[in-house]
Parts: sequence; C-alpha cells; structure tokens
Amino acid sequence: MKIAILSRGPKLYSTRRLVEAAEERGHEVRVIDALRCYMNINSVNPEIHYKGEILDGFDAVIPRIGASITFYGTAVLRQFEMMNVFPLNESVAISRSRDKLRSLQLLSRKGVGLPVTGFAHSPDDIDDLLKTVGGAPVVIKLLEGTQGVGVVLAETKSAASSVIQAFNGLKANILVQEFIKEAGGADIRCFVVGGKVIAAMKRQGKEGEFRSNLHQGGSASLIKITAAERATAVNAAKIMGLNVCGVDILRSNHGPVVMEVNSSPGLEGIEKATAKNIAGMVIEFIEKNATKGVNRTRTKGKG
Repeated sequence: MKIAILSRGPKLYSTRRLVEAAEERGHEVRVIDALRCYMNINSVNPEIHYKGEILDGFDAVIPRIGASITFYGTAVLRQFEMMNVFPLNESVAISRSRDKLRSLQLLSRKGVGLPVTGFAHSPDDIDDLLKTVGGAPVVIKLLEGTQGVGVVLAETKSAASSVIQAFNGLKANILVQEFIKEAGGADIRCFVVGGKVIAAMKRQGKEGEFRSNLHQGGSASLIKITAAERATAVNAAKIMGLNVCGVDILRSNHGPVVMEVNSSPGLEGIEKATAKNIAGMVIEFIEKNATKGVNRTRTKGKG
C-alpha cells in the first residue's frame, strides 16, 4: 500500500513511529506537510499539488493535524477523501472533536458521563454561571486551548470571577467545569482503534499541578481500566465518528467522566507506558479496512 501521513513534523516521535511501522510491514510511506499542499477543486478530477507535483496513487492517509491548522488541514484531508483515499479519521470527525463545545454537547446528548459544564462568552451574571456548575473550585478553560494551555483552576469564587473577567477582556469563549477533586490530578488516556481500547495509561500531574498533560510535566504509567471506563471510551469514539483517538477520562465519585476526545493522540507516552506497538496496530487497522473500501465509522444522527 501507498500511505500518506499529513504531518508538519517528520521528526516527531508519533510521525516517525508510524513511518517505521508502515515500512516494517512493507508499505510505501510519504510524510506530507498539509500547509504546503494546494488543491484543484473540481467535480471531475480533484487534485492535490505538493511542491510542484500532483499527489496521486495513495491508498490511505493518516492525518496528524495539529489544532492550530485544523481548518486547512481538514480541507486537505477532504480533498484526499474526494480522491477516494481511505482516511484513518474522516475530516468531519476531526472537525467535530476539535470543537470542544460541540463535542461536549454531542457526548452529553448520548448520555456519556461529563463534568458539569457551563459555557459563556460575556456572562452578565458570573455568580449564576458559577452556580450552574456547583460553585468553586472550578476549572476554567479557553475553548481554543490545547495541551493544557489556557486551563486555570480557580479555588475560590473571587478567583473564578477574576479569571472569567480577564478572559472576557480578551473576548474569549470559555468553558467553566466542576473540579473533580477526587481524581487527584490524574486522568486516564484510553487509546481507541477500530472500536476497541487497545491500550490505556494513567497520566499524573506533577506535584502541585492539577493538569495531567504530559506537555505540562506530567508522568505516565500503565493502568488497568474498569469495564465502565472501557465502555465510556469506546462510546465516546463512536459518537465522534473517530476510528483512532485518545479518550481522556477522569475517575469521579459518580463514575468515569470524559474530558476530551483527541483525534490525533500522541504515541510516545502510551507506547512507553504500555510497551505496546501502538503504531503497528494503527497500520494493521488501515490494512484491514482500506482494502475493503470501509471508509469510516459514521456517527448516527445529526451533529
């Protein structure tokens, strides 16, 4: 098979591992910077041009699209889809999961456990907004934040009001969520491939830090998840319409709650924590599905 990997960083761990795994299984792989692509959009013969040549002959495409280039990256991925190239994750599913508010609303509608969440742009009554999520302490997030950036823990009502007012001054959309204290600064990353959790790790924030992101200095370790956590992760992936994703879960007093569904999960932390060949499993999924013409896991209903 001929596989394209949409990635701006060919030296990044995840990209390198996917290239290695594909080549080990006898496939031809090419890493392509989505921002360097330009497209001929027509109904007869859609094309993608890259560095002066036409990209063709690909059987599958693996999108490793960073949050900052979601708009253009998904446009390039859509063009591959128009050319009947199998997408590991479909463009519409990536866009759906990248929109924090949209994804939370979809998960909530399907009954998936979530932290109590309020959404606001310019709230007239901050006190009432805080009451909707149970009062301080609360976690306040920029809607466009990634990797733990733009996430603040406000331990008191006055601190929460100050943070919300500051974000209001930036004209930013914010999410206000209940603080799951019992999680102890840890979350669980479930790696889902083809409707199954193939690996899971616990991410623990460094001392004094409530964010567990590895980019924020957190550590990763192997963990055994419960049946409820496994079902929650699989269901969240299905609702988002993602074949491959990382589902981040907190252990709360009222069961597992989903924090985020990541359509481009990193491989380094989970491979090192579990000693599993995750990249190889991803390539194996492509082999089984791209050749069958099975393009994607579709989400039922609207959204």
